[in-house]
Amino acid sequence: MRRNAVLNRKEDKRDDNEHRKFCCLNPQFHSGMWEMSVAIGVIGTGVMGSEHARILREETSDAHLAAVCDADEGRARAAGAGSKVFTDPLALINADQVDAVVIAAPDAMHGSLVLSCIEVGKPVLCEKPLALTATEALQVVEAEVAKGRRLVQVGYMRRFDASYVEMKRLREAGEVGKPVILHNVHRNPVVPAWFSGPMSVTNAFVHEIDMSRWLLGSEMVSARVYSGPGGDPLMITMQTDHSEIVSTEIFMNCGYGYHVHSQLVGRNGTIETALPTATVRNLAGQHSATYPENWVPRFRNAYTSQMNAWVRSVRTGESSHGAGAWDGYVTTSLAEQIVAALGANATAQLTIEARPAFYAM
Repeated sequence: MRRNAVLNRKEDKRDDNEHRKFCCLNPQFHSGMWEMSVAIGVIGTGVMGSEHARILREETSDAHLAAVCDADEGRARAAGAGSKVFTDPLALINADQVDAVVIAAPDAMHGSLVLSCIEVGKPVLCEKPLALTATEALQVVEAEVAKGRRLVQVGYMRRFDASYVEMKRLREAGEVGKPVILHNVHRNPVVPAWFSGPMSVTNAFVHEIDMSRWLLGSEMVSARVYSGPGGDPLMITMQTDHSEIVSTEIFMNCGYGYHVHSQLVGRNGTIETALPTATVRNLAGQHSATYPENWVPRFRNAYTSQMNAWVRSVRTGESSHGAGAWDGYVTTSLAEQIVAALGANATAQLTIEARPAFYAM
């Protein structure tokens, strides 16, 4: 209460222009009161957007779900649970009661909505991809650089998954020696008929691109794609600028469940993710575990950790250690180049634009 009173007295002395300037720099400051809870708006209330809304309502500290937006107003109301409802995403982004934005709208809308958030200076957590094309993703990078503030985080949630975080820690500690190979598996039980071959790369394999760069601390310099009958499964091999080999199986119709696994091979040993389950069963002569039907149960804790880290970043200005706009551009660009190599039966040499000094490591 004493802190609020001091801030209120200081605020009374500011003229209108100074008040607006102060609020822009301190988005949690509204009407002379220090709001400890960041007001978040969620755009898109499908599977992922609804989960983000639930996490904000139930499992996030120092933030609350202030607004939701969806073209389907009924679906938005169901996800919002009493929050302000919008059907126009730009109206939500520009709303005074929204401090920061989560974008879980259809992929084609991501780039333009992120640009709108940058324009008004609001932090944004955008589901992958950052944009549909490398050109559009680079426009986001350029807009953020011009703004002079790190406002964008891309939702590559494996950076917050406990098993991957531990693998990275052990790799950096030199636990298994110099990395030489990273084996990845990305399997999904079934996808609809409209899920085309390129989407296996642009909608699924992008996670392996981002995770591999982050885990190894390396850049991908070449890729080769081997395709099974009908384009599923794919085997994609990449080489890094540190001569590591990254092999990834992408199997979108494996039939048995959602299964993501990675093994890092070093000169002195290996590290790998464990089964994505809390328990195993011994029953009727069998020792067994189960796999989830989709990615949400597998990475539920990672999504929660990601949201809380992002909110802390919004409040404090400190890095959340999530994927930034530059990472989003690199991933989209590499995926675009790998798609171009599909069916070419040749090794693609991967290139990206020069990293701006703004994103220096």
